[in-house]
Amino acid sequence: MSRVLLVDDDDTLTELLAEYLSAEGLEVNRMPDGESGVKEILHSGNQYDVVVLDSMMPKMGGLDVLKTVRAQSKIPIIMLTAKGDDIDRIIGLEMGADDYVPKPCQPRELLARINAILRRAQQNTDNAAATNSISVSNVTLFPAKRQASVGETPLELTSTEFNLLEALMRHAGQVVSKETLSLEALDRKLAKFDRSIDVHISSIRHKLGDPSLIQTVRGLGYLFVKN
Repeated sequence: MSRVLLVDDDDTLTELLAEYLSAEGLEVNRMPDGESGVKEILHSGNQYDVVVLDSMMPKMGGLDVLKTVRAQSKIPIIMLTAKGDDIDRIIGLEMGADDYVPKPCQPRELLARINAILRRAQQNTDNAAATNSISVSNVTLFPAKRQASVGETPLELTSTEFNLLEALMRHAGQVVSKETLSLEALDRKLAKFDRSIDVHISSIRHKLGDPSLIQTVRGLGYLFVKN
């Protein structure tokens, strides 16, 4: 059974979400604030598959939690952000969030996002058995270990960043549309005005140290360059 951690100070909301997600076959635990959330995530021995994190909390806000966790863990994190607050969403993605869901949160939509991450993780496990490594230019991915490197230097990628880079490298030399990237890396259709792919790609470019490896083909998508 997959395990989900909800970190939110809204008891009414988390109780509702926990009840809904539990009825759908997920094991759910709740933390009422950012400080306890950080402790639970970092000291739980990787027992959670997904964290759902509210961006607005007293004392320690969601972005501070995200920053602290990302320094030590690659666990998939879905941010709950205020509806229409694009700045929080973009900052969260830039800091390493894997996805976001606007509040007020619809339990069904949150479940769909969680299941997409879980399905993608399972697909990666299945694909890893058939692929030991993927190497393009000076970048190498090890799907089974969920590890990547540029030359001899390890890359610290979030789960979603790894998925996107893998999708681009599997199609190296070809233009890949954002719609295809969303389906292959996020396991969901690209929503209208959704900028998450662009933000993740920007972060990957920065981490690669050579932005020219991933070319933007205006109006079509992205291309990973074969050198």
